Amino acid sequence: MKNIISKIIVSSMVVGAVATANAQKIDAKAKKILDDITANYNSKKNSYFKFSFGTGTNGQVTKTEPGIYYAAGDKYKLKIMETEQIFDGNKIYNINTEDMEVTVAKPNGSGSMFSPINYLSTYRNDYNVTYNGKKNVNGVSTDFIKLTPVKSNGIQHVYLFVDPVKKQMVKLEQHGNNKDVAVIAIKEYKENQDLDAGMFVFDKNKYKNYLITEL
Repeated sequence: MKNIISKIIVSSMVVGAVATANAQKIDAKAKKILDDITANYNSKKNSYFKFSFGTGTNGQVTKTEPGIYYAAGDKYKLKIMETEQIFDGNKIYNINTEDMEVTVAKPNGSGSMFSPINYLSTYRNDYNVTYNGKKNVNGVSTDFIKLTPVKSNGIQHVYLFVDPVKKQMVKLEQHGNNKDVAVIAIKEYKENQDLDAGMFVFDKNKYKNYLITEL
């Protein structure tokens, strides 16, 4: 589980921009849904998600762990198990408390964290998008949207499940070409909270005994 999480998080910092030489196809209905969700999140001062993070193979989730995600503007903080990631608007800090390591990197191209909302921006350039109808997810009638990479990037497809009434993400599934699957299922959502001023700041003094590597 730890290796899978690390692979998803660390690789997100160094992925280059995906070429869009192939003709990109975006279904108009799916685009409207995703744009409405994006506008809803962007209208908030900040957002908080509590979620379960599941991993497995052949489309089947075999292990799950709790996670939390805070976002304000383009800044975010995410934590799953012993791994925490902070983006302060300039650099991404990947903190592993078990190994006592921190890696620091500039966002590169379309690289982004596997988070509750990252595909709301990356779909615009990197994916073909189709609307696949309605699907019930934990009692919620959701709009089911499928993303397929325009060019090979290690991902076979991504499924997004959206609450059309609240204009919020309910679940997302990322299926890799290697048959790995990673799933984020939203359990709790809050918005416009009074957050600590240092929420999205990496304080180097807290990690004096850590190995810090700039990528």
